[in-house]
Amino acid sequence: MKEIISQIKSLESVNSLSKHEQLVQGIINAIDEKVVVKGDLLPSVNTIIGELGFARETIAKAYKDLVHRGIIESKNRLGYFVATNDVHQELKVALIIYAFDIFQETFYENFRRGLGANVHLDIFFHHNNFDTLEHTIQTVKGKYGMYVIAPIPGVKTADLLKVLPSNRVLLVDRHLDTDEDYNYVVQEFGDSSYQAFAKLADKIKKYNEIVFFFKPSSAEPNEILNSFKRFMEDYSIKGVIKQEYEPGSLEKGKVYFTIHNLELWEMLKDTKLKGFKIGQDIGFISHNDDIVKEIIFDGVTTFSTDFAKMGKRAAEFVLNREKTQEVIPTVLIERNSL
Repeated sequence: MKEIISQIKSLESVNSLSKHEQLVQGIINAIDEKVVVKGDLLPSVNTIIGELGFARETIAKAYKDLVHRGIIESKNRLGYFVATNDVHQELKVALIIYAFDIFQETFYENFRRGLGANVHLDIFFHHNNFDTLEHTIQTVKGKYGMYVIAPIPGVKTADLLKVLPSNRVLLVDRHLDTDEDYNYVVQEFGDSSYQAFAKLADKIKKYNEIVFFFKPSSAEPNEILNSFKRFMEDYSIKGVIKQEYEPGSLEKGKVYFTIHNLELWEMLKDTKLKGFKIGQDIGFISHNDDIVKEIIFDGVTTFSTDFAKMGKRAAEFVLNREKTQEVIPTVLIERNSL
């Protein structure tokens, strides 16, 4: 009994957890870490009142919530007991990511498949909006056994994540500078982008200019922008940075680089309308690979991390809880678009 109470007390330092959320998550943690197993008796309402000073109504509501979720069971006149030894059978996971682009769908499908059928998964989108991210985290805190989050880089996000138990958070896609020792499975944007541009330098120099479409204050990583600028300077490449592609503005003799698929599709459409030959009259580089870019116009050159692998590794962490701090490599895939 004392170990269960200790698990609940350990969450007192988690900012903004209500007493109800603290009690629910504390018992889930105790089961997950095998402090108690199936059939074990849980502390009575009176015991929790005496040890923690929680209101009777709060305890009753938390136990009712756990019963409803199938984690514990109530036996008439005897009390509350652990209902399952298989934590993952009842494990609830909150996945919070940017949006549902093709590459993020690849991550999701592999993550979902890796978790298996016995893990409950809810997905939320923050669309690179901090207010949305904050509202989502405040809504889900204390209600899930694991939180898998694609963070918005910045100090505000690092502070926000402190409302969640750090040992139950996995950061994916983007790394976050923080004083917390989080587990993560992410990609790297700075050095990998520079290396990709450098390997393509000779092909890019066949053209008069390279155009990079980049939207400031967007979800696009600033590290790629900085790498692009450094590449142009180091390799004496003539280039320009524009915020977005204007339909119909495609020009012969230029290489175009975009992170957004919709811009790429629009430019490829204009390529066809203008009768340009890709790889000769005009060139394209894209970020984040997918099967369409492998096929369309005999292939588009990309540099991309392996989102399928990222999803699989994230699922492995959720199931095994082994320390994970991994950067998935970025790979340059050269095709006929340069």
